Amino acid sequence: MKIQKFGTATLASADKIKAVAAILKEGGGDIAVLSSMQGTAEALTEISNYLYKKNQEGANEIINRLELEYLNLSSVLFVKDEFRQKASGLITAKFDYIRSFTKDLFTLFEERIVLAQGEILSTELVNLYLTENGLKTVYLYAPDFVRTDKNAVPDASYIKEKLTHLLSENKDADVYITQGYICRNAYGEIDDLRKGGSDLSACLIGAAVGAKEIRIWADMDVMQNNDSRYVKGTKVIRQLNFHEAAELTYFGAKILHPSSILPAKMANIPVRLMNTNCPDTEGTLISNETEPNTIKAVAAKDGITAIKIKSGRMLLAHGFLRRVFEVFENYQTSIDMLASSEVGISMTIDNTKNLDNIVDDLKKYGTVSVDKGMVIIGIVGDLNWENTGFQSLIMEAVEDVPVRMISYGGSNYNVSLLIKHEDKERALQLLNEKLFNK
Repeated sequence: MKIQKFGTATLASADKIKAVAAILKEGGGDIAVLSSMQGTAEALTEISNYLYKKNQEGANEIINRLELEYLNLSSVLFVKDEFRQKASGLITAKFDYIRSFTKDLFTLFEERIVLAQGEILSTELVNLYLTENGLKTVYLYAPDFVRTDKNAVPDASYIKEKLTHLLSENKDADVYITQGYICRNAYGEIDDLRKGGSDLSACLIGAAVGAKEIRIWADMDVMQNNDSRYVKGTKVIRQLNFHEAAELTYFGAKILHPSSILPAKMANIPVRLMNTNCPDTEGTLISNETEPNTIKAVAAKDGITAIKIKSGRMLLAHGFLRRVFEVFENYQTSIDMLASSEVGISMTIDNTKNLDNIVDDLKKYGTVSVDKGMVIIGIVGDLNWENTGFQSLIMEAVEDVPVRMISYGGSNYNVSLLIKHEDKERALQLLNEKLFNK
């Protein structure tokens, strides 16, 4: 059994849904985890915002528009009159239900119910379309088996127990259809999985059933060995270690959130990133395996601010780092890179919401300077310090680029360089030429 997760972009039109169905027909007993259709989550969020403001007219205008979009889609998607009528009835009932929330008092609990309708709509329509095309489907309602505890952490034991029972009651299906992202919380309320939602759903389900593989489908090849906007001739990465994938996600590979693939990593289940436009290609396989002595990719993260604090009092003073880090903790600001010497510390952040307050508090401990408009360049791969040679290759590539900070040693899978934004494109090109073209 495989888990097949389809994101919003793969469900953006009738033609794309047909492509998804063609993939599922080839599976045989797979579990399909679906996000909401493209644009739906945004529309439902806007509806909720109007309802919070008690603007029922504004909410109904968007509800009517979204309902019409779904009715138009179903008229193209379904061929038989019987199924067109079923789809039309399903859509009308769902949007009448959403309209029932247009009242004076709108709560967070009700907002989560409204937002959940996106995933419910997509799964019910795809389930109906597969049935029209002769597949034996089983519809599984995710909140029946996906639950979080009081700390909003998925309850893996509960998920495994409930899902195993549901599958045992519904054997021999061609495909099982369920929702990503939505769940119930510890109080029995409809809720969601926050960051990495649908991907996390797929990995939780995969771990629960001991899946052979988890496939995450998008409408493009997302794991490239460099940024194709600045570098010509980039290539798809065919294999990654889970740690390497997590590093690349930080640098903007938005298809995966690091926490979302943790259940798969712990269960040793490979995750394969696939492209619905090229379903016969092998995609990118993410697993616990590592290709030794191999640099996989170069990536960049913009919007970085560097903060340096110098203090003669720091020399041999225990507790100095703790006091500095507490400043960032007080303002809930994460540190990305860190470099230290006997009399100074340099750190980077990507959240500048509380920058002025942070700098003001740090001045208690030393002289503070700030560099804005910086970029972190990350070189990702098997970069164990005992694998000699890669360090010199990296530094030779950027020998003519001013480097503000270097970070290595916290991970065997990443070397980070802090540079000015104006040097970003040149640095990416130089690293690409040195690391991949020779």
